[in-house]
Amino acid sequence: MRTHLHIAIRFTLITTVIFGIIYPLTITAIAHFAMHDKANGQLMSRNGVIIGSRIIGQKFTSDIYFHGRPSAAGNGYDAANSGGSNLAPSNALLVEHIQSAVAAYQTQNPGQPVPIDLVTSSASGIDPDISPAAALYQVHTVAAARHIPQETVRKLVDAHIQGRQYGLLGEPRVNVLELNLALDALPH
Repeated sequence: MRTHLHIAIRFTLITTVIFGIIYPLTITAIAHFAMHDKANGQLMSRNGVIIGSRIIGQKFTSDIYFHGRPSAAGNGYDAANSGGSNLAPSNALLVEHIQSAVAAYQTQNPGQPVPIDLVTSSASGIDPDISPAAALYQVHTVAAARHIPQETVRKLVDAHIQGRQYGLLGEPRVNVLELNLALDALPH
């Protein structure tokens, strides 16, 4: 009996060290060398200052920027508290929120249907991308706020549309942070 207990304890300690320490550290080291950008959160910087991540949405409120999907994550785009609102489609609070957001967007483009991803949060609440339709819907507002031709902004949106992954997975999308950085890089 005592031999079996010693074997069980040694096996537990050895497997804990191998699978709880050595394996995770090895995989982390390989990830940092093989795909450094992805292993570190795909951080983006401007002038040496980190300004965000390609994979976590941010709140843009000014009309000079494209707006992303609304966030239901914690205090807004909080990766530590990611998650959807979990409100049912029939929930009065969700319906009221969507109607209010639609009304606000329709003041920008009267008579135009508002793309759904501009008024509903994603399952994670931190989605960094919007649909091409959502980006194109905002062209008029951004161009007017920046006093630049709509065609210039539209071409920038078209240049930032990413296709389906491997040509078949997901939907075409536009990364809001990358698009807004490209807007800031336009000559004044």
